[in-house]
This record gives sequence, structure tokens and C-alpha cells, in this order.
Amino acid sequence: MTGAPDIATAWSWLLERRPGTRGAMQDSLRPLVEAAYAEARLRSLYPFPTHGTLRFLRAAPPWTEPNHDDLPFILCGEPPYKVYTSGYAALLGRSDTPAGAVALLVDQLPPS
Repeated sequence: MTGAPDIATAWSWLLERRPGTRGAMQDSLRPLVEAAYAEARLRSLYPFPTHGTLRFLRAAPPWTEPNHDDLPFILCGEPPYKVYTSGYAALLGRSDTPAGAVALLVDQLPPS
């Protein structure tokens, strides 16, 4: 799987479901990606679906800073969607809708 070289391309490839893009063909991921893209704060982060989660990273690869993956993320699949802190340290909440899960995540983002 190829990783997008920058944030805008990563969003574009996910939304287009470009073949070979990480997570692009997962039907359960699609509503979460669309809901996340609707949030301006999340559009400035690198969307990174991996191991059944939708993560938001501070930068595009290659990752050289240790805190690139320290933000909350959404556990994908069937509702309810679960939002966790980085490293599964704490469950922040659950939502029956993608938009609700995204809103919960955005509320937990550190100030920009």
C-alpha cells in the first residue's frame, strides 16, 4: 500500500477510494472519512486508517517527530463507534453515528 505524500493528497485518495490506498476499499470506513473531512480541524491532519482505526496524524510521512501519533482516534466498524486517546489509554466515548464520533474526537483535540 502506498502512503500519500501530503495531507491534501491523503484526503483526496481516501475520498476517491483510489485503489492501493490504505483503507480506501473498506466500506465501513467511508462514512467516517466523509464525516471527518467535513471538519476543518481534521482536514489539516493526515488521515491514517490502520488496524481497524481511523487516526489523525500531525504530519505526512516520513514521520520524524515522536508526537506525530498522539491524537485521539476512532475505532472503525459497526456502530457504536468508539473514540480513544492515543495508545488506547482511555475511552473518550461512543457514538451511534460517524458525525457524532467525529464531533467527540474534535472536542478532544488539543488547541491548535
